[in-house]
Amino acid sequence: MKIAIVHNRYQQRGGEDQVVDAEVALLRAHGHEVIELLEDNRGIAQVPAWQLGVDTFWSRSAAARVERLCREQRPEVVHCHNTFPRLSPSVQWAAHRAGVPVVQTLHNFRLLCVNAVLMRDGRPCEACVGHLPWRGVVHRCYRDSAWQSAATAGMLALHRALGTAERAVDCHIALTDHARRLLVRGGLPADRIVVKPNFAPDPGPPDSRPRQGLLYVGRLSPEKGLAVLLQAAALARQRVTLIGDGPLAEACRASPWVDFRGPGTPEQVREAMRGAQALLLPSICHESMPRVLVEAFAAGLPVLASRLGALAELVDHGRTGLLFDAGNPQALADAMTEAGRSDDASAWSRQARAAYEARYTEAAGLAALLQVYRQVARQAARPGT
Repeated sequence: MKIAIVHNRYQQRGGEDQVVDAEVALLRAHGHEVIELLEDNRGIAQVPAWQLGVDTFWSRSAAARVERLCREQRPEVVHCHNTFPRLSPSVQWAAHRAGVPVVQTLHNFRLLCVNAVLMRDGRPCEACVGHLPWRGVVHRCYRDSAWQSAATAGMLALHRALGTAERAVDCHIALTDHARRLLVRGGLPADRIVVKPNFAPDPGPPDSRPRQGLLYVGRLSPEKGLAVLLQAAALARQRVTLIGDGPLAEACRASPWVDFRGPGTPEQVREAMRGAQALLLPSICHESMPRVLVEAFAAGLPVLASRLGALAELVDHGRTGLLFDAGNPQALADAMTEAGRSDDASAWSRQARAAYEARYTEAAGLAALLQVYRQVARQAARPGT
């Protein structure tokens, strides 16, 4: 197939950017032609504030780029990932007008919440789900900025009024059943949302080396529960290896209970996962589907995760890891202690690897992705659709 991938990269590369790159590489490796139309937020400081505000609502330049791509390249599908803020949902309308079916992967909850993670004041929040997000403006939920929150809420209100999700997108991809339920509650058409989880490359079966120590991999930011992790490590008196970067990097580096490794390369992450006893996911926000969890399962690494949203769906308590009450340092400390002394650790490792092999391999990811593409392409080819 010929597929156009549309994505607005983040200032700090994270799981979503990794997923997009992995899907592109996988499609190309299996003979599909992929055309990438990318924007990058690392240059956002050079964009005048008024221009960025306008583009957030409707980027005429991005829409023109997509229309030209569709006219000249004639892809069978346009697959959008992140469009915020420099591309905008105008790109979906551009492809729709050109007669090319549109697939949208919803990596987060931007369509429901101005900060995209359903969190306010350090706690999970669903106040705007199913409503116009005016509360997000009142509480300055996007970067603690009233005008940026208002701009984001205005963009959401505009595209709800235009019916973008119903009229310009042929299929939305949610990453978990939990995410799908939230999106339907938020007003997205249930018959246009399919569930396709993230995948990860196979690092090979886990070896027989003894596993020891606890590991965190990811962005070092408040919504990821780093404050909870640091408190729990002190309570459990267990050191944690941290691989990542973000605004809380210095606080993590200063903790006597942290072995701080910095951002780390993919190879370093894989090696750390193959030797650790458990991965920590103490998020206090609604995660859609952390790719790091899939990578952990691929390495046979059990996961200790917050009992919150999709994480409670992805981790089978007592089989592929443990769940604990979100935002509770003592609950995480107890889970860390249990993981360290459990006689079931090797069984958890085998079951984590089995979960990966059953659901999260590259082969499963490619098959699910192509099924979506072929379905929307067939629908677009039918007369009168």
